[in-house]
This record gives sequence, structure tokens and C-alpha cells, in this order.
Amino acid sequence: MSLQDQLNAFKEQFKKQAPEAAFNAFARSTQELIESGQAEKALKAGNTAPDFMLTDPEDNEVALEDLLAKGPVVLSFYRGVWCPYCNIELQALEAAADEIRAKGATLVAVSMQGAADSRKSQRDNNLSFPILTDQAGELAEKFGIRWAVQDYVIEFKKMFNVVLPNIHGDGEWNLPMPARYVIDTNGTIAYAEVNPDYTQRPEPSDLFPVLDSLTETA
Repeated sequence: MSLQDQLNAFKEQFKKQAPEAAFNAFARSTQELIESGQAEKALKAGNTAPDFMLTDPEDNEVALEDLLAKGPVVLSFYRGVWCPYCNIELQALEAAADEIRAKGATLVAVSMQGAADSRKSQRDNNLSFPILTDQAGELAEKFGIRWAVQDYVIEFKKMFNVVLPNIHGDGEWNLPMPARYVIDTNGTIAYAEVNPDYTQRPEPSDLFPVLDSLTETA
């Protein structure tokens, strides 16, 4: 089953089980984010990726410069341990992780959540790649994908015990749009997929032709 088929199946299940008002609020939020045009303004292929120094769940510093010294980097922005769509995507990326590494790339996820939640994400999803902490979504902001959750959504987030100011430790109701990037060794973005609809994600196999092309060029 494809990643998108899995996401669609979960969405149908959630629609049947969740309060209708919550489902409608999340759908309205997504539609407004789509109509805002923010995704179109995010960094794209051909742009230079922002440099970063983030920490992994064991508090080790991870620098983009060091990762790129080993080859291209696949960067996936992850909303958090609380998001089932994101966890389904992480599992799909893990299934493709060996092939990604075989093509010479390093795979990392980035989340605004803290180290403890990232350790849980890695453990629950059996990940072989790290989730790096993007404090207050500063890196997401540089990529142009951080956005503010609408006021009418907050009560429903709280209903599901998703209190983002506490989860992120920054006092704000912000999230990154789901996004996946491939960064070439020279720092140029070779692939960018940003979707304001968190229920829609690209297949991990979409990365393979891009990585093959970078290998051939190298």
C-alpha cells in the first residue's frame, strides 16, 4: 500500500471517530492555509538551503555543513509525535531509508518538539535516523514553512491534548507545514515538496530519481 493510501485510510477512520466539529475545524484550517499561498512562498528547488546547527535527542549537535560533507541530505519536517499522519510518513521513510543511504544521502527529520518526544517518536516508529530539534521553529521559519495555528483550532487541539506551547516549550501555537527537501552537497536545494494539507505527503520513492541524478552529477 502506498504512503498516500495509508494516509487516506487513516483520514477516513478519523472522520468516522472524531467529533464532527473537530474534523471540520481542521479541514477549514487546512483550506485557509492553502488559500494563504504560504506554501508557494517557501524555499524551492534552486534556492540555497539555510545553514543550521540543531541537536539530536541525545543532545548531540548536528550541523548541515557536516552532513553535506558526506553527501546529499534528505530533510523531512515533522509536526510531532502526536500527529498520526506524520508517524505514518516516518515509517514510510524508514522503509526507504536503506535505499536512500545506498544512494549516498543522509536522512534526518526535524521537529519543533523537545528531545523526550523525539526519543519517543524514534522508538515508537523504529527509526534508524534522528529527529533534530528545531527550537521555536526557527529553521522552519527560514524555509518559509512555519505558520500560526488559527484561534478556532486551538480548542480542538486541546481536546486531543495537543498543547503546542507546552510541547514546543516556546509558548506559541505554531507548526511547520509538512515538507521534504533534498539538499545537494553545495547547499543548493535539489528537491522541495511542501504541502499545506498535512494529510497529503509525497511518496519516499519520489526521492530516488533526484538522488540518482545528484550521484551522476557528482
